[in-house]
Amino acid sequence: MIKTIETSKAPKVVGPYSQAIIANKFIFCSGQIGIDPSTEQFAGDTIEEQTKQIIINLKEILKVAGSNLENIVQTTCYLSDMNDYVLFNKIYGSFFSLHKPARATVQVSALPKNAKVEISIIALIK
Repeated sequence: MIKTIETSKAPKVVGPYSQAIIANKFIFCSGQIGIDPSTEQFAGDTIEEQTKQIIINLKEILKVAGSNLENIVQTTCYLSDMNDYVLFNKIYGSFFSLHKPARATVQVSALPKNAKVEISIIALIK
């Protein structure tokens, strides 16, 4: 079974992809950047503001898919500047203090709309 997930409480997709897909008991969320869906603008210019908004967006997608942050099994985090790693971890860690998904974090040369961070996840349906 494959099902497409979409919510207006996360940024609209701007290309040929979905916010998320359910396949069997897994949810695969496309990479999110720190766009506030109510304004369609970045939640702020800092890595902290963008990271917080991304996780809020992911929570909304997971909610529609029948899951939550505690069911994330893996995250892939893309930073435009690895010098932001400590600040990124501060916000990321505030959402994952007890449950710590497996994670990869890499620096990339550029992200969509010149975002500072992008996060994609794989989660289980609860």
